[in-house]
Amino acid sequence: MRERAEDILIQINAESLRGTPVGEMSAGQQRRIMIGRAMAGTSSNDLDGSVQMLLLDEPSNALDLTAQQDLREMLRTLAQRGTAILLITHHIADILPEIGRIVMMNAGHIVADGSKEDLLTAQHLGTLFGREIALTERDGYWNAW
Repeated sequence: MRERAEDILIQINAESLRGTPVGEMSAGQQRRIMIGRAMAGTSSNDLDGSVQMLLLDEPSNALDLTAQQDLREMLRTLAQRGTAILLITHHIADILPEIGRIVMMNAGHIVADGSKEDLLTAQHLGTLFGREIALTERDGYWNAW
């Protein structure tokens, strides 16, 4: 179990937090540790011990800009190592470049399901949110307002 915990600390880039009480961590550090805790609670069939999937619900809420960016980069690294990420979010910027499929929901109903390229458009988002949306992309990340 200690080996698994050490491996997870490395995977989530939190080795420096080893031994730090959670109450003394920033919100971003706490979020990182919570994701690591979820990873520790999974069983893996992979020989390298990597987690097969993470389900994240609004992972960047209440985080400052630096913590949001750190979280997204950590999740990108996990995705690039083969961890599937199922992300529930209202924040377009949370959609990682590695995420290829989007399911849009409104009032508990699926209104669109398809590739990021097809659905992440100003028109689709405008329809979803009921207002005109401006959309920009930078380095694989999207922002809307």
